[in-house]
Amino acid sequence: MQYKLTAPVTREDLAPLRAGDTVLLSGVVYTARDAAHKRLTERLDRGEELPFPLEGSAIYYVGPTPERPGQVIGSAGPTTSGRMDAYSPRLLDLGQAVMIGKGARSQAVQEAVVRNGAVYLAALGGAGALMAESVRRLEIICWEDLGCEAVRRLEVEDMPLTVILDAHGGNLYRSGPEQYLRSR
Repeated sequence: MQYKLTAPVTREDLAPLRAGDTVLLSGVVYTARDAAHKRLTERLDRGEELPFPLEGSAIYYVGPTPERPGQVIGSAGPTTSGRMDAYSPRLLDLGQAVMIGKGARSQAVQEAVVRNGAVYLAALGGAGALMAESVRRLEIICWEDLGCEAVRRLEVEDMPLTVILDAHGGNLYRSGPEQYLRSR
């Protein structure tokens, strides 16, 4: 199935999604990679507010390249999500609803996805130009010193994504190969 979602999202928005479904995501998406996740966690440890609202948020693991004249953003392909696994369960427990990246996730992240009614969506690796076409506006909101890893607020329209982990325990990285092998 294909779904259209607008971020921020609710658990109810995500409940129908199943591993293998496609999503066209619009709305607000924040960018954060491992250096930014470390700083987010340090802020939480100090009892400080985060630089963006976490409730229902979508975070894209990307470090875009500089934009060319006339572009909103440069190439914006996903980075390997496993580097955020140490931080993701805590952020999900605090309200984050959507993670966007590529690659398998740890058991702890999978359990946090189910526990919080969240999802993990895959962006097409190697297709950063395609992903960038969905970005309508970009604003750096903090940690500009991190360069391409600074936290950005993106406004996206119909960003094409695939559900990898769903709120019901579905995992496309497990079910996809199983389905393929059954069909042979």
